[in-house]
Amino acid sequence: MSEDELIPVLTEMADEAAPAQPPAVSAAGLEALARELERALLSRLAPELDRVIGQALEDARAELAVSVSQIVREALAASVPPAVPAPPRSD
Repeated sequence: MSEDELIPVLTEMADEAAPAQPPAVSAAGLEALARELERALLSRLAPELDRVIGQALEDARAELAVSVSQIVREALAASVPPAVPAPPRSD
């Protein structure tokens, strides 16, 4: 086999003057295409979405735990008198 046999040959001439018309697509076809693209993207992105959501939930849980701890301590400090009373003032 020679090099000339490996080179593709143009067998059809395109008319550049005539604008190419896009193929007509029905609304149902577009909807089906959109659903299929959404499904494909979500299936590819699912692991990353799960990781990001999991990390965000873990961060929110940690922040909530700190906030609850702080709120409980502040509430106790405000409502329970200190265990050791302050020395009497000699005025």
